[in-house]
Amino acid sequence: MRRSVCCLLILSACGGPADIGGACDPADAESCLVDLVCAPDAAGENTCQVPLGALCELGRDPTSCVAPSACVEVTETVDGEDQIVGRCYLPEGATCDPTDAFCSPGLRCAELSDGTHQCHLPLLFRGRVLDSTDESGIADALVIGLDDRPVAVTDVATSGPDGSYELDVPVVRDADGAPIDTNFTLRGSADGYQTFPGGIRTAIPINSTQATRTDTGWVVEGTNTDVVLIPLEDLAAPRVSISGHVVAAGDVGGVLVVAEPGGHSALSDVNGAYTIFNVTPGDYEVRGYAADLQLMPASASASVDLEGVDLVEGGGPLSTLSGSINIVNAFGGAVTSVVLVVQSTFSDTFGRGEVPPGLRAPRTGPVSVSGGWTISGVPDGSYVVLAAFENDRLVRDPDQLIAGTSVVTVDLPQATPDVTLSDAFKVTEALAVVSPGAERPDMVSSAPTLEWADDSSEDHYEVVVYDAFGNLAWEDPMVPGVSGAASVSVMYGGPLEPGMFYQFRATSIRTTGGGRTRTPISATEDLLGVFFVAP
Repeated sequence: MRRSVCCLLILSACGGPADIGGACDPADAESCLVDLVCAPDAAGENTCQVPLGALCELGRDPTSCVAPSACVEVTETVDGEDQIVGRCYLPEGATCDPTDAFCSPGLRCAELSDGTHQCHLPLLFRGRVLDSTDESGIADALVIGLDDRPVAVTDVATSGPDGSYELDVPVVRDADGAPIDTNFTLRGSADGYQTFPGGIRTAIPINSTQATRTDTGWVVEGTNTDVVLIPLEDLAAPRVSISGHVVAAGDVGGVLVVAEPGGHSALSDVNGAYTIFNVTPGDYEVRGYAADLQLMPASASASVDLEGVDLVEGGGPLSTLSGSINIVNAFGGAVTSVVLVVQSTFSDTFGRGEVPPGLRAPRTGPVSVSGGWTISGVPDGSYVVLAAFENDRLVRDPDQLIAGTSVVTVDLPQATPDVTLSDAFKVTEALAVVSPGAERPDMVSSAPTLEWADDSSEDHYEVVVYDAFGNLAWEDPMVPGVSGAASVSVMYGGPLEPGMFYQFRATSIRTTGGGRTRTPISATEDLLGVFFVAP
């Protein structure tokens, strides 16, 4: 039925659409003025209210907004000018929809452990990006937060003039909104600096339960959120950057992007953006690597900083790689993992390189491979296959003269998408690192004593120390074996450059034939034994 002109002019007098606070009928879409909704108020009565996210009148009755939202003051840019307006937003603890949250400014629509969502303060990682040589701040560095897969879960943060940055990290919450026990790591990069993690340096997990509640968020801040970068060896050498986006239908965060040849790399953020620093000017093929994602390579001719080098989804089918592990002379119940390293990023000196997210057996969780293993969803590329690479008290058998101990490479795709490696990896128990670097890098101010667990069947040990760039800093090829002692030690006799990181590696040796035949037995773990010198 058409309302009369009289009703349109005098709504309250003839039952027309009601204004804010007026009684309404939820079944009648026209019982409220346009842009208002009919909903129960605090007293349970159906009244006309301003919907979530809509403009509201500041200073008006707070019940003008649909419960439990309230009219919140916000600053918005209109026609290039900042204006203060009111909008109906949800308070902390209110249930929210992650696709259309309408949480008050400063709050995030966070997932709870039961799968529901509520508005809560963000989890913030705050820290500084620092030069390892003098602890000065590095401006314009890029920092990304990764989960334990590792996949990028944050946008990229750019450090300020003093090196400071802040990352908004999504995390599941408990019923009170506090972050649940979750580990994250950081990746930092900057022009003129070695990317972290990289070389001998690994990322230390940051646990969300370390956060302290403040007025602005749950904050983790301290030495564990500071990112320390090492200046490049040759800062006078020409260098450029390559940047772009990963463009795909699914998750685009954490894709390993590599400029080949050379192995310069970066990780994409949650929006797919990436920047590769410190690229030698020249022609490159830029490729992206992540499990279950096939990206078309892009050509890049970089004589100056280059932007817009996007990687789009496409290409042939993904591959599945399988093999087996033979664990010998190890503790009971020993299990390990297998990872794929992009070959162009692999360092023969360190025996390591960049592992794309998901190219690991098993993909998540603790190490659990003791026999056969399979890695599926592998994109095209050339890979180095590493067993027992992570900290699990095991190492690949160092005797390169027996089967299953050499570095294995594989090129994909092959004639069939299912590829099986012919030789089983031989893995043995590692020599436990005592100090320095038994769990994480240790700071030293003078020459440290290098100490590791004794191998009962050795004749002597060989020890090498490399710096962060893979240069041999010091070695002792004839550390005597011990008898009846739990550990072996030797004083480091190499350089100690302020701000430099070093790693020691010890290998136990058995000799036969009057010392003419040398057989490596075991070695310290790939990722331990790291120490650094105070600036």
